[in-house]
Amino acid sequence: MGEKMKKRAFITGITGQDGSYLAELLLHKGYEVHGLIRRASTFNTARVDHLYLDPHNPEAALFLHYGDLSDGARMVTLLGDIRPDEVYNLAAQSHVRVSFDEPEHTADTTGVGTIRLLEAVRMSGIKTRFYQASSSEMFGATPPPQNEESGFYPRSPYGAAKVYSYWITKNYREAYGMFAVNGILFNHESPRRGETFVTRKITRAVAAIKAGKQELLYLGNLDAVRDWGYAAEYVEGMWRMLQVDEPEDFVLATGGRYTVRDFLQMSFDHAGLKWEDHVRFDERYLRPTEVDALIGDACKAQEKLGWKASVHAPELARIMVDADIEALKHAGENWIDRVDLESWNNL
Repeated sequence: MGEKMKKRAFITGITGQDGSYLAELLLHKGYEVHGLIRRASTFNTARVDHLYLDPHNPEAALFLHYGDLSDGARMVTLLGDIRPDEVYNLAAQSHVRVSFDEPEHTADTTGVGTIRLLEAVRMSGIKTRFYQASSSEMFGATPPPQNEESGFYPRSPYGAAKVYSYWITKNYREAYGMFAVNGILFNHESPRRGETFVTRKITRAVAAIKAGKQELLYLGNLDAVRDWGYAAEYVEGMWRMLQVDEPEDFVLATGGRYTVRDFLQMSFDHAGLKWEDHVRFDERYLRPTEVDALIGDACKAQEKLGWKASVHAPELARIMVDADIEALKHAGENWIDRVDLESWNNL
């Protein structure tokens, strides 16, 4: 009886930072979790390997399925078979800087992929609650602070694709009575953050410099202002959005205001280093159109969801630096090779 009552969730992007934290949270809450992964010649499940049990194990509660948001028919089949109570669409081409180099791919995965999944929900006839991972990048040039009522002015193909996903999610909610919500998350980081995002690029470099394995770090715009929070806290907000009686869209943010330079200072200071001795400017890491400041107002989430961020950028920098210093001790010589191959300064 207990197994039949267990809630079931389907997560796209489960192998990413947010997907792995969300899977942990849902498993802890007693869910059966199903995740979508793309077929590849190498394993790309490192962030969820610690959660995975052989499906023959009676204790197994995490199940992975091959598929891709470019294949709408596969999504219909999967959803019809799994019949999840909740669907979390976290999959995307999520690198803002890369989206300028691959705009069509970004539009197809980050934008059109969302309508494929929404349509799969509709066509499969399942009754489920749908979460769309929207982004503060949708606000772009809109002056801060930004909240649920702020206008969108995206400054990248990624931001524009996320705006499309936002509105199509809203449209399916209104057209078909679907329980579908947008979570507009401001920058959220962790030790699981991708290595080409600026916060992780910084903290990995701090660890390598501290260990004498690296001398210089090359970055682009140090004046960009961001609202950085802790990803492990933000997935709790995602889940809470699907537990309310009526579907609404919510901003999740800390309200903090920090520049890339500030994050550099906090990270290097924590390791007893001076960032000015090691950081150099490289114009290749600038975006064609910059987003100057993203600072979120999450008052609605606090009032209606009872969600409030507790980890802010200074503590986040310390958490990430400590984690990368510890990881370097076990990484061997491959660490510096991977740092040297960094090519993007993503925010």
